[in-house]
Amino acid sequence: METQIATQDQILTLDSFEELKQNADRLFELLDISQQTIKDYRSRLPLFIQFIEKNGFNRTTYLEFKRYLEARNDYSISTKNHFLITARIWLRELYKLGKIPDITLNISTFPETKKHKKQGLNDEEISRLTAWLQELPPSPQNSRLRAMFSLFIFEGLRSVEVARLNFEDLDLANNRTFILSKGKKDREWIKLLPKTVRHIQEHLKQNNIKAGAIFLCQSNSNKNKRLTTRSIRREVMKVFRELDIQKEVHGLRHYYTTKLIEAYEGNLLQVAKYTRHSSLDMLMVYYDEISIEKDFPKLCSVFRGINF
Repeated sequence: METQIATQDQILTLDSFEELKQNADRLFELLDISQQTIKDYRSRLPLFIQFIEKNGFNRTTYLEFKRYLEARNDYSISTKNHFLITARIWLRELYKLGKIPDITLNISTFPETKKHKKQGLNDEEISRLTAWLQELPPSPQNSRLRAMFSLFIFEGLRSVEVARLNFEDLDLANNRTFILSKGKKDREWIKLLPKTVRHIQEHLKQNNIKAGAIFLCQSNSNKNKRLTTRSIRREVMKVFRELDIQKEVHGLRHYYTTKLIEAYEGNLLQVAKYTRHSSLDMLMVYYDEISIEKDFPKLCSVFRGINF
């Protein structure tokens, strides 16, 4: 007898399910998303596939999968949502193809706190980092490192934006460059601080870069290939470990954004022009954290006379 995975409106046979599973990669390839996003979806989908194989498939499968994720204590809320979103995208595409009914309607992701889960670098850590960079002896590798950190500290770029930079994007005569931001389809220009321009010029000269990717691998196995975001993070984290800075790479952008909000005294519209946040919601999180930090001594003083 043919094994079946039942839905309320139709029957999805095991053979049909196996075919859908095998073509999952192809399904993601049809979406208008980046290759990295496709790779992420591919890595997350197997958990949902395994859930279906174990529990069957019906109108409540997506809701049951959400409850299954909710009960898991080894995943953060963010990770649970990544799995849930991946499953929803796959199911919606199957629905569009007429393979299954839409079982994702009115089922939301898990609510996440908007507060930062990781801290940015502080002034002392930035001071330690920049002093270390300044003392590096001249070399092609060190000039690349200084240019990279300039883009993180002085321009607030994301790892993916640094990785995507090309020689043709640069307009150093006018202190600017074009970048392809996260989630954007078109490049936009940003102004560069003179010290960033100086470090980039030195990096281009030292490494004889006249076209293509600005940041290239220098190891023998991948020499002259574009640095990936993973490689960039690995290089930054290596420096952090050497300086005993217990932060993540995004902590550099966190520092950049925090310093701008302080300098522009909470004018978030102006800050957004430089940080390129698509919404002010995230900047409000930064602003609230800065306000609480500044107000904390006053909060402590309220209970100063109470001791036990």
